[in-house]
Amino acid sequence: MLKAHSLDDIVAAVRNANAAHAPLRIRGAGSKDFYGGLLAGEVLDVAAYRGIVAYEPTELYITAKCGTPLAEIEAALAEKGQMLAFEPPHFGGANGGSAGATVGGCVAAGLSGPRRQQAGAVRDFVLGVKLVDGTGQMLNFGGQVMKNVAGYDVSRVIAGSLGTLGVIAEVTLKVLPKPVAETTLVFECDAAEAIRRLNEWGGQPLPVSASFWHDGQLWLRLSGARAAVEAATGKLGGNPAVNPENHWNSIREQTHPAFAASPLWRLALPSTAPSPALDGLRAIEWGGALRWYAGDVDGDHAAIRVAANRLGGHAVLYRAPESLRCREGAFTPLPPALLALHRRLKKAFDPAGILNPGRLYAEF
Repeated sequence: MLKAHSLDDIVAAVRNANAAHAPLRIRGAGSKDFYGGLLAGEVLDVAAYRGIVAYEPTELYITAKCGTPLAEIEAALAEKGQMLAFEPPHFGGANGGSAGATVGGCVAAGLSGPRRQQAGAVRDFVLGVKLVDGTGQMLNFGGQVMKNVAGYDVSRVIAGSLGTLGVIAEVTLKVLPKPVAETTLVFECDAAEAIRRLNEWGGQPLPVSASFWHDGQLWLRLSGARAAVEAATGKLGGNPAVNPENHWNSIREQTHPAFAASPLWRLALPSTAPSPALDGLRAIEWGGALRWYAGDVDGDHAAIRVAANRLGGHAVLYRAPESLRCREGAFTPLPPALLALHRRLKKAFDPAGILNPGRLYAEF
């Protein structure tokens, strides 16, 4: 294992690996080792390269080194009444637990929490990145404001690339104020009715910030101005939730029973899509656009992807034994033209193919 305590350490490790054509596995806290494909190469541990570089509450941005725990960033934001609006999961580090997720891993994985349906995804909040590419070259993209993009918006391409394009040394994220008021309502209904209601509410000016259906119950979170939340509460009805913060945290951190399945499939579909006619529905999120299914280790995995594709979406083998993820591929196979584009992008950033090989797709 290689441990990087400084930017120079990261650059040196990548340059040496590039010269030797030796694969590197970039790792912060390891909270997302379950996600994606093959875990290959010598570990480059960047957890020690941490700390908040700049935070300007009035300008709504924060810059931090890659190994900075999300818990540390969110604590700093909370002091100023602000938040990371996409609610990234900590996977062990929330509420004073272990180190948990780091900001570098957060951006590299591109995973968002319950508020994503209202606020947007990780990539929508990435203002800039400092990246060490596969040759050890330092690259800077973006900046600290929204209107700074010239040419290709590489900062947002890095989000979700799983470390295959470079080591994220620093990242600048847009932050937002916490909502003034928030309440959660609970409704009793089946999955089909939940999708119908969510789409009906989605077409109305309601301050819906999160939704979650599981086992006959639909949870709806309302966030925003107090008057708007109170008016929506009166209009929608439902029952007030007990311990809503614990509930939404269990969804964000995926400790909720709905996620206790392996294999666990994540289907991204149009919110209006009907049931894909698959067994094992566990949960519905994001206004009907995200649906979780329990799979079978020996099941027909291709059928799940075909069903998602037929409805205009795609399926991710989200949690499964590494052997199954490597055999089946964690992500939906790319069509030839798109695969060629990805390969060209990989070649431009990592000519020797040493960074997290096979983590995103087996082809690179």
